[in-house]
Amino acid sequence: MAGTASKRVSRKLLGRLRLASQGLLGPGLGSVPEAVRWMTASQAQDFQAALWAVGCRVPGSGLMDVRAALDEGSVVRSWPMRGTLHLVAPEDLRWMLGLTADRLTRSIAGRHRELDITWADVEKCRDVALERVAGGGSLSRTELFAVFEAAGQPTTGQRGIHILGTLCRHGWLVQGPLAGNQQLLVAFDEWIPKSRELERQEGIAEFALRYFRSHGPATVRDFAWWTQIPLTDVRPAFEQVRVKLVEVEFGDTSYWMSPETAALLDDGVPGQRSVLLLPGFDEFLLGYQDRSLVLAPEHANKIVPGGNGVFKRTIVAGGEVIGTWARAGTSRSAAVVPELFDETRPLGAGAQAAFTRAVERYVSFLEH
Repeated sequence: MAGTASKRVSRKLLGRLRLASQGLLGPGLGSVPEAVRWMTASQAQDFQAALWAVGCRVPGSGLMDVRAALDEGSVVRSWPMRGTLHLVAPEDLRWMLGLTADRLTRSIAGRHRELDITWADVEKCRDVALERVAGGGSLSRTELFAVFEAAGQPTTGQRGIHILGTLCRHGWLVQGPLAGNQQLLVAFDEWIPKSRELERQEGIAEFALRYFRSHGPATVRDFAWWTQIPLTDVRPAFEQVRVKLVEVEFGDTSYWMSPETAALLDDGVPGQRSVLLLPGFDEFLLGYQDRSLVLAPEHANKIVPGGNGVFKRTIVAGGEVIGTWARAGTSRSAAVVPELFDETRPLGAGAQAAFTRAVERYVSFLEH
C-alpha cells in the first residue's frame, strides 16, 4: 500500500490510528526494550510517568520489568533532543545526539554565558567526572556535583545541571542504574559499548522513518518539531523514506504512517470503544506539534493548568482525550479518580467497564 494515492480520513480515525501505531491497541508491544526501541524516543522527564508509558504498551509487564531494563542498560534515559529526557534504545543514543546536540548547544549558549560556563569549564568537569567513574564506577547527581565543586566548578543556580546536560549530550556521561528513583551517572562508553554512528542525512532519514512508523499518522512538521531538526534538513531526508510510508489527508494537510497502520483503514480501525489511562507527558499527546487532533483546544488548559509545563494524566476514549485522572491518595491501593471534561456526559456502561479494566491493568503494573 506504500506510495499509493492518499485517502481522506476523519479526525477520530487519526486518533485511533495513532493509538494503533504506538502499540496502545491490539496485542501491544512484546517487551520493555522492544517497546522503547519501537517508539524511537519516549518523553521521560517525569520518571514515574515514563515507567507507565512503557508499561501500558507492553501487556502483562510490571513496574519492575521497566526498572530492570534501566538497571541492566537495555533501555537508557538521556537528553537525545529538545533538551528533554527521553527513553531510547542504547544503540540509538549516540547517533541521535550526533543529530541534535550541536543545535541545542547553540540555542542555550546565552544561558551558559549567564551561568559563566565556558567550554574550558565543561572540559574540566568532563575530566574529573570520567576519572571518578572510570572502570565501572558510578556517582549520584549529588556526588557528581560535589566532584565539580571540589574542582572549583560551582553547581548552584542551575550551573551544575547545565554542565551535566552538556556532558551527557556530548556522549561522555549517561544515566545508568537506579538507586531508588534516581539514576546514577556512569561513563557513556562503558555503559553503552556499542552505539551506532550514522552520517547526518542517513540518520535523519532513519529518525523520520521510525517516527512515522511509531507515531503516524503525523506530518513532516510534527517530526521536525519533535526532533528540533530544521525543516530544511528534514525535507530531503523525508524524500528518501516517503516511498516506505502511506499518505492520508485530513483537511488540507498530509499525514504519513506505516503501511501496516494504514492497512487498518481497509480492515476496520480498532479502538472505537477503547478507554485508556495514559500517564502525563505521554507520546500520544506530546509526540506532535499539533495536538488538536486528539485534544480539543478548549480543554488544553485542563491538561497543562496555567501553561506550567506539567502535563496531567489523561483518559483517552476512542482515540480522543476526554479527561484526566488521579489517585485518591499515595498508596498503591488508592482509587483511580476520573475527571471528565464534560461532567454532563458520564461514561456509558461499556466505557465504564473499559475504564475499570484500564484501572485494573494499571494497578497490576504497579504491583509487579
